[in-house]
Amino acid sequence: MTANAAPLDFFWFIPTHGDGSYLGSEKQQRPPEFGYFKEIAQAVDRLGFPGVLLPTGQNCEDSWITATGLATLTEKLKFLVALRPGVTLPTFAARQTAALDRLSNGRLLLNVVVGGNPTELAGDGVFLPHDERYAQAREFLTIWRGLVSGERVNFAGKHYFGGSSDAGQDLAADLVDMYLTWGEPPAQVAEKIAAARSRAAARGRKLRFGIRLHFIVRETETEAWSAAERLISHVTDAQIETAQARFLKEMDSVGQRRMAELHGGRRDRLVVSPNLWAGVGLVRGGAGTALVGTPDQIVERVREYQAIGIDTIIGSGYPHLEEAYRVAELLFARLGLGTSRLRAHRDIANEFSVGFHGASRLQASS
Repeated sequence: MTANAAPLDFFWFIPTHGDGSYLGSEKQQRPPEFGYFKEIAQAVDRLGFPGVLLPTGQNCEDSWITATGLATLTEKLKFLVALRPGVTLPTFAARQTAALDRLSNGRLLLNVVVGGNPTELAGDGVFLPHDERYAQAREFLTIWRGLVSGERVNFAGKHYFGGSSDAGQDLAADLVDMYLTWGEPPAQVAEKIAAARSRAAARGRKLRFGIRLHFIVRETETEAWSAAERLISHVTDAQIETAQARFLKEMDSVGQRRMAELHGGRRDRLVVSPNLWAGVGLVRGGAGTALVGTPDQIVERVREYQAIGIDTIIGSGYPHLEEAYRVAELLFARLGLGTSRLRAHRDIANEFSVGFHGASRLQASS
């Protein structure tokens, strides 16, 4: 870690909606099976990632149930699980929170997801417009926080007795600890952080900031950009058109609109900032950008985000198991993160290296 760099948390992602080597294709696809989730969770726990994000949505396995299963199979890994105001009652959510936090020995973290797709939300019984959902979430979190703190809560509100929009920033300023953004160019992230920080300061509060990004890191720049192009090599123009129409017409998420506007659905506008590539967002909702490049280039970009206030990264890559290893092996030492198992066993002779201890044993027995 450089002398002036702030501490950094680097989380990974459990693809509970499925995984694979190519976007927009069933070729080399990996279905959302618990055994595969376990492989990823145990790998990132071993590699030194402090935690994982479990996504939420109708195409995902339930994050609470999945986290409960994975918590029994890991040692240190923390689980960032979706708290869904409006989808459940705050009293029930408080009991779930307390139970999973106890059973995991304090390894539960919560990701407040108000939701940005009215069609999907309607399927869960939520029919409120965008800003009204945030008003509901404010009441939900007020009740929930009181209950998990052990208070007796009496509350009279309209709906009950984390986003890029103004309503989302106001909610974060009042009630959450960290504001999470998708991977926009640093200048845009800086503007968003400044606005959220100002709102929090007006309320006498401070926020931390995190960013959600994909990673395509290789030893050479040519390899990295080839891997990026390979990832979308099976994506068709029709798939792009369908996905972009859904993002912009069916969803009312401000964050999703900002993601889509980075490239406008065009393949010739995918590099939106140095080493920041928006190809994932051609067909994937939510986090649609990846940092692409050599280890040194990626570290430089990460440091730029740190300089504007980001202290937590939630990373991912396709496929998620292999890319977790690449990120840990190529970036962690440069970022001052993780525990290198190679360093821990550097004195053991093997076919990749002959350590000092192994060499001395061979000499002694000759």
